[in-house]
Amino acid sequence: QLQLVESGGGLVQAGGSLRLSCSASRRTFSSYAFGWFRQAPGKEREFVAAVGWSGSTTKYTDSVKGRFTISRDNAKSTMYLQMNSLNLEDTAVYFCAADHDFRVVSDTGSLVRHMEAWGQGTQVTVSS
Repeated sequence: QLQLVESGGGLVQAGGSLRLSCSASRRTFSSYAFGWFRQAPGKEREFVAAVGWSGSTTKYTDSVKGRFTISRDNAKSTMYLQMNSLNLEDTAVYFCAADHDFRVVSDTGSLVRHMEAWGQGTQVTVSS
């Protein structure tokens, strides 16, 4: 089973930047599509961004477009989320997710129930 480990979270001032990383354990890394989801206190988990197998296909939720960039390095079995111009509403636990089907990692609805793997989450806190 694919094991995912997130890193890079922390405390940052509004307007600042962070880069999250998601490392995977298997040699079949390139056969998975990946996504980032987040959950703020008292709110449901929401889709943030997704990247396809080669990295050329991406999808973002509207609130992060132009600020966040998702990417992957198949040689390093690592996926990234560069977050710029952070604001208070970005405060949440960020989860890395993986599935062979891009439709699952990029879904905003019930397909995420079929996600093959989730990371443990990393906290991102944006202060004013």
